[in-house]
Parts: sequence; C-alpha cells; structure tokens
Amino acid sequence: MNMTEGETDQFIKNLKSVDLSKDVEACIISPFTSLKTLSDNLRSTDISIGAQNMYFEESGAFTGEISPLMLKDLGVNYVIIGHSERRTIFNENDELLNKKVISALKHGINPILCCGENLEEREANIEQEVVERQIRADLSNIDESDIKNKLVIAYEPIWAIGTGKTASSDDAQSMCKFIRDLLAKMYSQELADNVRIQYGGSVKPANVSEIMSKEDIDGALVGGASLDYESFGQLINY
Repeated sequence: MNMTEGETDQFIKNLKSVDLSKDVEACIISPFTSLKTLSDNLRSTDISIGAQNMYFEESGAFTGEISPLMLKDLGVNYVIIGHSERRTIFNENDELLNKKVISALKHGINPILCCGENLEEREANIEQEVVERQIRADLSNIDESDIKNKLVIAYEPIWAIGTGKTASSDDAQSMCKFIRDLLAKMYSQELADNVRIQYGGSVKPANVSEIMSKEDIDGALVGGASLDYESFGQLINY
C-alpha cells in the first residue's frame, strides 16, 4: 500500500530515464488507484502491469472489490493471488484463492500465486507440507492446459520477512525446487520445467544476483526495494 497516483506518475517518469535491460521481463504491481496511470505511461515500454489482488466475480454486490473485467479494461497483465498479507491479515483461505486463480485464467490475466510458511511452521519442519497443501488447494480442478505459459508461482517465506531471521539463497532454492518437483507430480515434467517460479523475501540489488543464480529461481517478487526507481532499475539490470 504505497504511492499515490501522483507519486506513481513521477516514479514512471524517473524510471524512463534509466536504460533498462531488454533481457528481463519487468512488471510493476501497484495499488488499484495507480493502475490507470501505469497503463497510460507504460504503453510504449516493455514493462507489464499487475494488480495486487482481485475478486473472482465479474460484477455484482461486492462493495469494495475489483473484478477481473475492470483489470482487463486497464490493460493489466498479471495479478497477485494469495499474498501472505492477504492470507494472514485478511484471512483469505485456499478455497477463495482457488476461485480467484480460476477467474484470472478465464479472463486472460496471468496469476502470480503466492505460497509460503510462517515461522512456527518453519521451526516445526513442516514447511514443505504447508506449501504443498497451499499449491494443491489453490490449483484444484485446474487443468494443465489452463495454466501452461500463464501461471507464475512466488515463494515467500513469511518467517524471513520482518523477523530478523534471514532466508538464504540456498533456503530459497531448496523450496523452489520442491515446488517445481511438486508441479511435475501434479501435472507434467514439461510444465514444471517451464513454469516461472519467483522468490520473494527481502530481495534487493545487493543480493539479487546471488538469488537469481540459483537453478530453480526464475524471478523475484520484490517489495520495498522496488519503491525507488534507481533501485528498481538496478534489480532489472542485475
């Protein structure tokens, strides 16, 4: 929940002054209030637009919610589903998230499905069980053809965010490999090999190269380090 519409406009103007790598797909995922500004200012660039959430219904008596049709109308390419804050603060469960994934795919929006364990679960050594349960439930009744070249999965270890504990690049790699192997069991090796798996958890210019060097980490879901245009540019140009 950062940046007003005016701040977003200035951010994009500053970012356009940076020479960005063409070899990295970049996406800015903003609050709903900035999506129109992003759409208007990024048409001539290679940067995609994403929303931080959406409801699964197209319209109706769902006050305060945003539908997939509204996002598509703004040129949104991606939507985050199941971010740890949505799960923990707003109590979104896997049944609801499954409906959101299905709706996003139906309307041509690529879902970035988040998963991850909290500190208690990590210390109990059940992190793989937690992540597997989330992914299986969130992708329930979804065929391989529906997610091929569309689904993105982001692993975010909640225990490493704001706790003083650090998730090493090896920790991140281990879980991302587990997720890839799980997708091979659920669908096929071909899908598992081609799905994009991101890591999210205190990614910044100082550590992005090490994180991205890992075999099963295909991208980063970045938080605070993306709020400064120079830092954002450094992440893209790592």
